[in-house]
Parts: sequence; structure tokens; C-alpha cells
Amino acid sequence: MAACEYRDYHVADEESWLRCRVLAFLDTAYFDDVVTVKPRHPVELVAVGDDTVVGVCDVSTSHPNATIETIAVHPDWRRQGIGHTLLTHALSRLRASGITTVDAWTRDDAGTLAWYTAEGFAHRYRYLHVYAKTPQEMAAATRTVNPEVRPRAGFFHAEAADSDTIRAKYARVHDCNQFIMDIQDYAD
Repeated sequence: MAACEYRDYHVADEESWLRCRVLAFLDTAYFDDVVTVKPRHPVELVAVGDDTVVGVCDVSTSHPNATIETIAVHPDWRRQGIGHTLLTHALSRLRASGITTVDAWTRDDAGTLAWYTAEGFAHRYRYLHVYAKTPQEMAAATRTVNPEVRPRAGFFHAEAADSDTIRAKYARVHDCNQFIMDIQDYAD
């Protein structure tokens, strides 16, 4: 594989960015987090290899804090340090703009959790993403039935302390984990 070029996202990258993100998320717990238009963020970086986007990193900011909205690497380009390099470039920009803390939210993929830890993030908080799909799950989740509205599926948040109870009622439950880092502690 060719070396990557790391640069700012360009509007002309949108289709390639969308494809990269979908393929990167496909084998993760975020497999259904599909967007059809790229959301805009203050920090938007891409890794380009073989004339296509192979890595993405978008960060939102609310001074003095930032949140990694998306960091993903195309499956064919993983394990080459692309995610690390994108993160390093993003953190450098954030630090230069006065941002002191960055966080990231991710689900319960062991590899992703290990990556954030290896990059120097500390696990801070956890709650549950609950998907209700069957009529029984929807009844349990909504607790009321409105005859005018018949929900067929739902996405809910639940406290992590209720994990065992929630997992017993619903077939699809993910831990949603917050990782946080003091940027001053990050070693490039």
C-alpha cells in the first residue's frame, strides 16, 4: 500500500469520506451509524492513500474542551498507524487553539477501547445504548401505549448500573464509554 498524505478535509472528499466511514464502522458496534452527508466540524482531517480517503478524524470544540466526533480507518488500511497519526495532528491543532481537554465516546468494541487507552485516554463514564425492536421490548421501553402512534423500533439510553436488568430485557444493548484526555499530557 502507498504511503498516506495527511491533510485537511476538502468538500470534494465527501463521497470518499462517507465510504471510508461506513466501511470502517461496518465491523464495529457502530455498524448502523450511517450518515449520508458529512457533518461539519471545526477540525476535519483525512488520510489519503491511493487517491481515496482511508482515514478520517473530525473534532468538535467548545472552548476549552473538544470531542472526537469520528476517528476511523478503512479496514484495508488498518494497523499502519493512520488513526494514531490523525489523532496526533488533531491534538496538535487543538492544543494550538487553546483546547485543554478532549473526550471521545465509543461503544463496547474491545479493540477500540484498547486503542483509546493505548493513546493515553482515561475511561471516565459509561452508560447503555439500548435498542428495542420487538413488540415486547418496545412495551418495556415505552411503558405506555399510544393508540395513534405504534412504534416499531426505538433507541434509548439507560444507566450502566442497571446493565444486568437491561440486558435481560433487550437483545441489543451496548456500553457507551466516554474516554477523556488532558491534551497537555499527550506525548506526540
